[in-house]
Amino acid sequence: MDVQTTIMQEKNNSLLLLALSLAVFGIITTELSIIGLLPQLMSKLHINAAEVGLLISAYAFVVTITGPFITLLMIRLNKKYVLLSIMLLFVVSNLVYAYTNEYSTMMLFRILPALMHAPFFAVTLVAASKLVAPEYQTRATAKVFAGIAVGLVLGVPLSSFIAVHASLTFAFLFSAIANGLAFISLLLLMPSMPIIEKISFGKQLNILRKGRLWLTISTVVFVFAAMFSSYSFIAKYLHDITKLSGTWISIMLMVFGVFGILGNFIFSVLIQKNLDLTVIFYPIFYIGVYLLIYSFGFSFSLMMGLTMLWGLLHTAGLIVSQTWLATEAREAPEFTNSLFVSFSNLGITVGTVLAGWFILHFGTHNLVWVGILFLILALLSILSKIIIRSKNHYQHQIN
Repeated sequence: MDVQTTIMQEKNNSLLLLALSLAVFGIITTELSIIGLLPQLMSKLHINAAEVGLLISAYAFVVTITGPFITLLMIRLNKKYVLLSIMLLFVVSNLVYAYTNEYSTMMLFRILPALMHAPFFAVTLVAASKLVAPEYQTRATAKVFAGIAVGLVLGVPLSSFIAVHASLTFAFLFSAIANGLAFISLLLLMPSMPIIEKISFGKQLNILRKGRLWLTISTVVFVFAAMFSSYSFIAKYLHDITKLSGTWISIMLMVFGVFGILGNFIFSVLIQKNLDLTVIFYPIFYIGVYLLIYSFGFSFSLMMGLTMLWGLLHTAGLIVSQTWLATEAREAPEFTNSLFVSFSNLGITVGTVLAGWFILHFGTHNLVWVGILFLILALLSILSKIIIRSKNHYQHQIN
């Protein structure tokens, strides 16, 4: 392969990584934009807040329960066609959201894409890793995960803005267009990726027999519970404790998101240098930031800086926990990634529910203690895995 061909291939791969990140942006915006569209949906569908909440929780529940099993059924298919089919489903779903007036129809088209959520991330992360040399795979994953951060900082609030200043229909059409652009980009840029070596279902499921894998999965659950126990109520914390107005809360959320994108790439570099140390110190740093937020959350100027650190560490949890899990079962990458998606959603659910209960009984100011509890559990599971791995390595050397 000559130099010019190599340069063209690298450029195409870079564009494809951007297309995959755009696809992630579309998926995340579709999943979470409903959070900011609650009043308009209640009016359009003539439903109450609890029923709108079900549109959100049903999606997460379906992802958690079905993700690994649906992924097992789809990983033998050509990755390009899997992704194209999923993106088309998300386009259709958003079009249905835009024009339906039936709650049952909307619920159906929340469940259908939720079935494809875990397979999408499982295939996307593997496809991204195949575009670069092994030493750059973590950076490729970070670029894909950047789509999540952009979805949170831009997609969700922009959907809400469009709904307020234009209409609910246009808000969902925005998501449809984002997913449609991703579909076209993948169609044009992504090469055919058929499965060269088929791995049996038994071999895929066999990774579940690893004790260290379950320790790693518990780390994923604890990290995401720690992340979202506080993030889910960040607006309330900034309002109740820092005493910010709605405008300043929006600005702080933008700051949070921007530094989240930055943190994603910073930690991808740290992971490449030393995975174990990065994973160990991640919850320790996060605990420190939570303690500072607890101590100085009342100060506007200090919270500006702390929100930067908070955002940086929050989004870094994606790349840290995904890499920690992926390295434990390299023989079944798609299935492992589906486990990551499912159990991260479980962590989000557990963290959010416990945080809501904690606020009710102990007040908003004490919210960070929930995150600290889960980070301690994450650190213990990380250290336990490293100790067990070291013992196994030592025994293998002796034998």
